[in-house]
Amino acid sequence: MTRFTTLAALALAGLSAAAAGAMAAPSTAGIAPAAPVAADAAAQELAGDLAQVLRESGWPADRWSVMVVSLDGGDTLFAHQPGADVTPASNLKLFTTAAALHYLGPDYRYSTYLTGTGPIRNGVLEGDLVVYGTGDPTASGRFYESERPVFEGLADSLVALGVKRVAGDVVGDASYFEGPGVGSGWQTTYITHTYAAPAGALSFNDNIVTLRVRPADTDGAPALVEMLPAGRVELRNETRTVASGRMRIEATRASYDAPLVLTGQIPRGSSGVWRAVPVPDPAQFTASVVADILEKRGITVGGTVRAIHDAAASPITARSVFAPALEEGRPTVHTLAVHRSPPLLEILKVINQRSHNLYAESVLRTVGRVATGHGSVEGGQAAVAALLDEDSPAASTVRMDDGSGLSVRNRASARSFVELLAFMEKSPHRDAYLATLPEAAVDRGLRRMQETQAASNLRAKTGTIDRVSSLSGYVRAANGEMLAFSIISNDIPSTWKAKRIEDRIGARLASFDRPVQAGRLAAGRTRPDTAAGSVAAGPADSAATARPRPADTGAAVAATPEPRSEDVGSTYVVKRGDTLDAIARKNGITLSQLEAANPGLNPRRLMPGQELSIPGG
Repeated sequence: MTRFTTLAALALAGLSAAAAGAMAAPSTAGIAPAAPVAADAAAQELAGDLAQVLRESGWPADRWSVMVVSLDGGDTLFAHQPGADVTPASNLKLFTTAAALHYLGPDYRYSTYLTGTGPIRNGVLEGDLVVYGTGDPTASGRFYESERPVFEGLADSLVALGVKRVAGDVVGDASYFEGPGVGSGWQTTYITHTYAAPAGALSFNDNIVTLRVRPADTDGAPALVEMLPAGRVELRNETRTVASGRMRIEATRASYDAPLVLTGQIPRGSSGVWRAVPVPDPAQFTASVVADILEKRGITVGGTVRAIHDAAASPITARSVFAPALEEGRPTVHTLAVHRSPPLLEILKVINQRSHNLYAESVLRTVGRVATGHGSVEGGQAAVAALLDEDSPAASTVRMDDGSGLSVRNRASARSFVELLAFMEKSPHRDAYLATLPEAAVDRGLRRMQETQAASNLRAKTGTIDRVSSLSGYVRAANGEMLAFSIISNDIPSTWKAKRIEDRIGARLASFDRPVQAGRLAAGRTRPDTAAGSVAAGPADSAATARPRPADTGAAVAATPEPRSEDVGSTYVVKRGDTLDAIARKNGITLSQLEAANPGLNPRRLMPGQELSIPGG
């Protein structure tokens, strides 16, 4: 179990909550008594209304964890089992995306490298061609005109270098990440569904392949199967063509790493059918696509296509230094081309607005790798845990079995989400975080709560898996107060009905009104009659948020700058996992200032122990 807590400086003052239950007025039964609980008449009326909404579900065995806090007033407006240990579904992505902004920053870009293990002589790459991934999930038609431009561009760079032949293998190197690409709590029924594609450090086309199945010309013959995009995936075709009858085509597999098995029958007069399924090995599949692109560019491959997942077997991940004379026995690695992804903020928008599971899984592992040195779910979880002060008395427990919320083993509470939302509202990345959240009553956002005061105001992440529904985010009340809320339901017979309850709560929060006491609204915030009612209205708070680093990892993470002279420069010793952006933020300077103070610095060749000049203010 991982503990998440708020910073003591947050206006929530510990976020101790009232268990409103079915009562119109809040009480503090069973909750730490330190937190302020709203006692004004308007808040009591709100608590009664929300309690009534929950009672109206009429389900005998449902479980709800709900909490609403005013981030301006610092008081709890409503709480029903706020600390209950429940399954959050895709609301877990809120933790993943918050950690990504905190450790990586909105402008972070993934790099994918085309490297060679030998020199290029007379048009021949004398060695393997290694495609090395660092977790970029965007090589698909979601960000480009088709799924192939990323690797076509890398192949074109090889053509420009005059390469006509690769003497060795085409290798997909996914060793930047560790462990399985799926959560241990993912159901076996997920393994042929596109929403549950495994993550990898090297990905292509959302790690999905589409099979076009057509009848053969002869009865009893296996159906004709075309793989799109063209690549190599182990497939057993156990289908047959029949003269007539009903078409039944099913794609199955015994496990995520097992071959795909295509079974069933297809009548001879059929125009065909399409089946989209996750690929068993994303790195192997990507390497096969690269080999196919090379062939179309007139570059032959003398070896085979293979994948690397173990860091010890990688010519890149296994290196401790990149000076050939210092590491005997390892082939010299030459960087031939580099592709950089779109900015991280655009990726996070896909995660929270489209609820994309693969993107979330990739980002969590990236956070783990950068912040703790471990590109795994466990590494990402440790980085997320370090976001918030673990010494706070208002500690909440969160269990992350994955980064997407797809696992039934994930656990969180409404309180833990409200704490996270309060933390991010004080973060320098507040506006970026808000920009990732779906907006109510918007076509490409949260298409709910139309014609209510929540429309174009409430921003929140949805969540849905079997018998689970959730909605957590921000809404500005009618009096201008910013509210953070979390609504999670488990053991519900209808997620559709649960979402209608969420909508009623969201709309009621948007209409909440009470007299605004002096100093209640944060600096720069105004009432909706003088400013846009959107949650994003108003400047980000200027107070910097403390950034604890993961304990005992040796990784450099974004942290509160140490006191230093504003007039005299200093030096910084690079640590494992450091990036230039993180170093700049840690020292309170811009990236351009850091680069200007270190002319000739290669941001992709940062070495532990290297000293960088830090300019004065």
